Amino acid sequence: MPILQYHLVEDQYSAAQIERLLLESSTFFAEALASPVDRVRVFAHLHSPGAVAIGGRLVNDSGARAPYFHFVTLEGRPVEERQKLLAGFTRIVVEVLGVDAALVRGACWPVHPDNWGIGGVPASVLRGQEIERREAAASAKA
Repeated sequence: MPILQYHLVEDQYSAAQIERLLLESSTFFAEALASPVDRVRVFAHLHSPGAVAIGGRLVNDSGARAPYFHFVTLEGRPVEERQKLLAGFTRIVVEVLGVDAALVRGACWPVHPDNWGIGGVPASVLRGQEIERREAAASAKA
């Protein structure tokens, strides 16, 4: 379920930089959450310089580089884990895109498992089924 979205201004970064940003972020997200990487989704949204304002000025006038990102996790993740993700995604942006860390903004959007669907099924239902399977497997081994 981990979802990460970057918002970047077109023509400020190369295709190779964006590809590296997506791949490194995917790996970091999976590792930080101890989640299979096949569950991770990372998107780069590219915006026209005339459609983004930073510091009260359009980017096509200022050339400012200040990426924004947000990610979704299920409610219940520890605050330390969410803060680790905020710091890690910022670090990746700085290293890959060469942006000053002070200009990077990011947010975590925790979502209640009843409000998140996987294949049309609420995550709360799937989570409950997974817990039951684990308990049954543990009982069978005992």
